[in-house]
Amino acid sequence: MRFPTPLVPARLVRRYKRFLADVVLEADGREAVAHCPNPGSMIGLAEPGMRVWLEPNDDPRKKLKFGWRLVELPGGHWSGIDTAVPNRVVGEALRDRAIIELADYGGVRPEVRYGTRSRVDFLLQEAGLPDAYVEVKNVHLRREGDWAEFPDCVTARGARHLDELAAMVAEGHRAVMVYLVQRSDCARFRLAADLDPGYAAAFARARAAGVEAVCYGTRIDLGGVTLGPALEIADQAIPARSGGCRRHR
Repeated sequence: MRFPTPLVPARLVRRYKRFLADVVLEADGREAVAHCPNPGSMIGLAEPGMRVWLEPNDDPRKKLKFGWRLVELPGGHWSGIDTAVPNRVVGEALRDRAIIELADYGGVRPEVRYGTRSRVDFLLQEAGLPDAYVEVKNVHLRREGDWAEFPDCVTARGARHLDELAAMVAEGHRAVMVYLVQRSDCARFRLAADLDPGYAAAFARARAAGVEAVCYGTRIDLGGVTLGPALEIADQAIPARSGGCRRHR
């Protein structure tokens, strides 16, 4: 997935109302408002003063002329913040048969209705194989070591998706949860049950029912975001405790 327009650097002033960010453009010191395409808590990625990278646009239909795409991290690392990017990256990878666990499938259909009130991110089909229902989750939380974690706040919708995937397995299909880590400084993945115990419980139910889980990293630069190597998924989640984020995604 390549950015269609060269990104420009800025300094973050504040992120607010979930989808807005005040920034100062590095090129001329001008203040601007950028669209933040991320409804989550963005723990550690929305601190004032962070260097961010924006995609400019000249579309007269858009009120905001910049879209926030990347955060520059210490040590030459990056994080993508656009929650729409993982589906684009995984879609490209599925069509290129680059995700090993799903490489036998040639038919890739996005946004297919399933369950009670959902659309599966991708339905994969191939003659002689069971249909594979694939959900994609964006991961960019890092709090300790090289661990990527999901979710970064309560996601009732995510828990529902896990239960619906389990129902597909019960009907004789494959169901696969793909976690895509939009950070270059993580090498392992685990659940953040302390932030959302309900999601962790739904994950355990789904795995027991036969839902598969895979995790991949990404390669990120100013040109775009592409599929990286497979990452280890931990057997144990961070234990749940009282408190935690209560914002729904």
